[in-house]
Amino acid sequence: MESQRSSSTPNKLPMARPGTGTAGKTIRLLTNHFKVSINRRSITDAYFYQYNVSLAYEDGHPADAKDIGRKAMNKVHEIYRTELAGMHFAYDGEKSLYTIGALPSKKLKFMVVLEDSSSNRRSTSSNINSSDDESDRKRLRRPYRSKAFDVEISYAVKFPMNSILSPSHGRSSKQFQDAIRVLDIILKEHAAKRGCLVVTQSFFDNNPRNSYLWEVGFLDVEVSIQALELLKGVYSYVSNTLIIHTGPVLDFLLSNQNVRNIHGIDWNKARRTLKNLRIKTSHTNAEWKITGLSERPCREQKNEGPDGGEVVQTVEVTVYDYFIQHWNTRLDHSANLPCINVGKSKRPVYIPLELCSLVSLQRYTKALSPQQRSSLVEKSRQKPQQRMESLQKAIISNKYDTNPMFCSSGISISTQLTQVEGRVLPAPRLKSGNEQELHPQNGRWNFNNKKLAQPTTVGHWLVTSFSTHCDMKRLILDLIKCAKMKGISMENPTSIFTENPQYMRESAPIRVDKMLSMMRTQCRQPPKFILCVLPQKKNCDIYGPWKQRCLSDFGVPTQCISPSGKVNDQYLTNLLLKINAKLGGLNSLLNMGYCSSLGLVSSKPTLILGMDVSHGSPGQADMPSIAAVVSSRKWPSISNYRAAVRTQSPKLEMIDSLFQPQPNSEDTGIIRSALTDFYQTSGSRKPELIIIFRDGVGDSQFNQVLNIELEQIIQACKLRDEQWHPKFMVIVAQKNHRTRFFQNGSSSSPSNVPPGTIVDSRICHIRNSDFYLCAHAGIIGTSRPTHYHVLLDDVGFSADDLQQLVYSLCYTYQRSTTAVSVVAPICYAHLAAAQVAQCIKFGEFSGSSSGHAAAPIPQLPSFHHNVADTMFFC
Repeated sequence: MESQRSSSTPNKLPMARPGTGTAGKTIRLLTNHFKVSINRRSITDAYFYQYNVSLAYEDGHPADAKDIGRKAMNKVHEIYRTELAGMHFAYDGEKSLYTIGALPSKKLKFMVVLEDSSSNRRSTSSNINSSDDESDRKRLRRPYRSKAFDVEISYAVKFPMNSILSPSHGRSSKQFQDAIRVLDIILKEHAAKRGCLVVTQSFFDNNPRNSYLWEVGFLDVEVSIQALELLKGVYSYVSNTLIIHTGPVLDFLLSNQNVRNIHGIDWNKARRTLKNLRIKTSHTNAEWKITGLSERPCREQKNEGPDGGEVVQTVEVTVYDYFIQHWNTRLDHSANLPCINVGKSKRPVYIPLELCSLVSLQRYTKALSPQQRSSLVEKSRQKPQQRMESLQKAIISNKYDTNPMFCSSGISISTQLTQVEGRVLPAPRLKSGNEQELHPQNGRWNFNNKKLAQPTTVGHWLVTSFSTHCDMKRLILDLIKCAKMKGISMENPTSIFTENPQYMRESAPIRVDKMLSMMRTQCRQPPKFILCVLPQKKNCDIYGPWKQRCLSDFGVPTQCISPSGKVNDQYLTNLLLKINAKLGGLNSLLNMGYCSSLGLVSSKPTLILGMDVSHGSPGQADMPSIAAVVSSRKWPSISNYRAAVRTQSPKLEMIDSLFQPQPNSEDTGIIRSALTDFYQTSGSRKPELIIIFRDGVGDSQFNQVLNIELEQIIQACKLRDEQWHPKFMVIVAQKNHRTRFFQNGSSSSPSNVPPGTIVDSRICHIRNSDFYLCAHAGIIGTSRPTHYHVLLDDVGFSADDLQQLVYSLCYTYQRSTTAVSVVAPICYAHLAAAQVAQCIKFGEFSGSSSGHAAAPIPQLPSFHHNVADTMFFC
């Protein structure tokens, strides 16, 4: 029955733009979009032709190695220019190439020979006699010798070049998407021919001026160029990636593991780090790919398998002795170190480690430690002026005006940043305690000499400390004093529990159990709140088990802290903001009469949802994804929220637990619980408006949001009451994009755009309803606006009212006294998913699945009813 109902539902598409906004003060901006100009006459009768590319070895086996395709196609273009009628093509590096105009034949076959330069240098680099040279050639594998490849190019499809212009006439098509993809491939091909490392849309040049040393490699700064939909042009963006140090492998390992000498190297970690990296050997100048390390040290390791030469033989000499005797090589450090294996597990080829150096332009793709990630963010930041200069230099240095395919098609790319007109919306009005007004300045406000809007009472609370470096008495006295100034009635703690030193070396779950056991023994009744002092601020292994036990087993809100140095009033105020929100209070409130959209939300029962899905880290293929949905409660407030969190299949982006009908006509989905809570806390009213903010989905998933997730929500509403038809609004927020804005002023060092800067024209979608909003104050680096896409609006908001509503919700985040970069419901969904993820141990899901059957999805423990409907995630 459900499938029939879903199949009869018409397919929903994102709504068209109803208009642009006019509210706010006009501001002139620059953006990292570069105009693409098209000569209409040149493309009127021209076509893009797509051809399939097949590469095979002489024996007919397909050649699917990643590095062969471009080399082979470059060779084809170089040798067979006449057979190709002098035409240029863009190759995608895999199975397709594109031309402007047709090739001389629908099917072309060529033969090319690829030679690795190292095979020619091997004989000249050795200083040994001919007999030794012969044995060396047999012992060393030679996978890079000259090889012949058969290349077949066959016609697939053609589409008109003028389809690029279809959006400017108010229509889009698959041919338009295909044309944009061709432009993307031309840009990539252009970068590849310049010798750049191409990573999706990012191009990294082998230029030391663009790099600086970092602890695991070079942080390479280059520019990403991508053709944008709907003739927004191309955008240029400063990208960062970690590039492996070029140089001796030993030096890299010392730096990577932050040790002073080779005796401190963790070789198990080194084996994982070095796998699949490319090296060049000093004795032959040949390039190899690392497959592993030997189990024995170089002075003991023998090459016991086939030697990889033309004649199968076993070498009885150790690797160490062989290289000293046959290659006349001096080895100072290798005797007691593992060898690098560049062969296969059954056909190993061992090389002493000190003879190997890492080649250039290799990305470091291994997992970073928390400290490394923090350092990466710090070193990647660029002030607006510095970023603008990098963008300008990069777009000029790419020299797109010399690209033959662009020249022949009449396409040109501007080297100037695009000017756009934005608006700065006025900041919302806020209220603190006693109806006092707060006046945000530059996206910030404070509670100096003010009380919180709805302060709570903190009675019968405990302090637990896993730290030995905190002055507990001083901290408690200052906290109670600051709470009184903010209107919070905070008693002295009932008890203070300090961890027994004998348990400090135990595992985190045991330490938590011992602390809770001590609390249960000495406390007659459960506390209302626990302040927990952790030994370290970030990545403390106690945090997860502590949160899980407190929230699931005991139902007690808890706030974890790890003060370092002197604790000031600002620290205490921020701490109290979180405590007050967790215990049911509110710190500041929006003035609901500020704009008409807020007036509508406060006059008609409105449910606001924030939805997000978080996934496991790369390399954790079986890690369940975590879906979090926060829902507003206690209408007409739009500042109170509760959270529901569920696990689902790994990497599944669409939330599948919004509607879960049961055989007994019950619904165990997330939305049912949100609707029930709203009804119970909002005067027995059902929401007339449901506003959904969705995070984490790309443009290609918009239809799924409308036809899968929204449909689940509609079905949940229908199951509750067939006659109930609320109006819906669906808005997707995207932070993972590369558009940036800069102030177009006369200052030589422009600052970030002011909070409330909004852009809804020129670089936005020509048909769909979207806008960029920079709600926060950018203090460090260059501000990143949030890109909002309005997929559905049954309410009928004007552009100004909708944009002001979204901007206002950025001021309702209860954890801070600043506007946040994305609406508060999405921030809360992030927090809920992240906090629950740390509460659960997914040890058995740390790697890829070893069997054919899918691993069962673990269910999250249910939260205690005392905290389930609170803002425990604040």
